[in-house]
Amino acid sequence: MKLPGLCLSIGLLAAVSAHAQDIYKCADPDGRVTYSNVPSKSCRKLILDPVNLAPAAKPPAAATKTPTPGNFPKVDDQTQKSRDGDRRRILENELAAEQRNAEQAKKDLAEQEGIILPSERMQGGAISGGKVQERIQTYKDKVALHQRNVEAIQKELANLR
Repeated sequence: MKLPGLCLSIGLLAAVSAHAQDIYKCADPDGRVTYSNVPSKSCRKLILDPVNLAPAAKPPAAATKTPTPGNFPKVDDQTQKSRDGDRRRILENELAAEQRNAEQAKKDLAEQEGIILPSERMQGGAISGGKVQERIQTYKDKVALHQRNVEAIQKELANLR
């Protein structure tokens, strides 16, 4: 007799889990949007099509492009080459400046790593590594920032024609 009861329980569980819950879209006074299965005053129920829950297929790339109007101003090849050359020159100057800044930041970091301030010493003369790390973290952050900038500029230069 336990087998039919077990089959009935499994069947009911499958039916309950197949039933989708209602989903509510809620916006707080600051405009932040959250989704919930619990309704409240600031929520509205979303109507979902249970048959078609898969995301819609993207249209082909050609279909998403809008054609350029015939009266749109065009730039001749020589002007475009000049603009591309200016852009390359500007990016190369920015890259050189950012590389100098990165090197200076590395020197500043190395200098700060070699200094132990009196406030970083504990009683008995031992050095508090946590205080040192906390102090030099801003120098490490500057080095990382300049390195990310160098990489971004190099990537931009690589994308030029």
